[in-house]
Amino acid sequence: MEASTGQPLDTPAVTGPCFLRDLIRDIPDFPKPGIVFKDITPVLNHVDCFRFAVDALADQLSGRGVDAIVGIDARGFLFAAPVAYRLGISLVPVRKAGNLPAPINTTSYSLEYGDATLEMHTDALAAGARVAIIDDVLATGGTAAAAAELVAQSGAEVVAFGFLCELKFLEGHDAIGSIAAIHSLLSYE
Repeated sequence: MEASTGQPLDTPAVTGPCFLRDLIRDIPDFPKPGIVFKDITPVLNHVDCFRFAVDALADQLSGRGVDAIVGIDARGFLFAAPVAYRLGISLVPVRKAGNLPAPINTTSYSLEYGDATLEMHTDALAAGARVAIIDDVLATGGTAAAAAELVAQSGAEVVAFGFLCELKFLEGHDAIGSIAAIHSLLSYE
């Protein structure tokens, strides 16, 4: 196997979720002191591992009657877009405030390190659509819950959440588990 530069990769062949765990690195004190950020960019840099993650997320949603994938700004887009493509269904971006040009629904929420606002076009989902929300990391669940609120404002239904990894110790599962099934490829206790 070779990297895009033509140099041999010194990583083992993809064997499943434990390999994903080996690639995700901790960045202490980012974006502010006391936060340990899960950096997923090494997963994106390893084509086989990225393909494995996208396929695993898509496989978890296959056959569930999902009409659309909602991807959360910004790292959620990296997984949501190829999953939507693989499943042959539409992709709906949920963006941070001020980034969508047409009429929007909006909701504000709290993060573990501040407050934020998310927006979605009012015409992005049909009433009654069955939706899966995808993001990179499930932490406190605030962002995923806010995205689910935007889906509800459109009259659609969240039937599943998909994440590359879940930080169990932040109890995000408790915040969104009553909304829909949660599928995480990795869990950090």
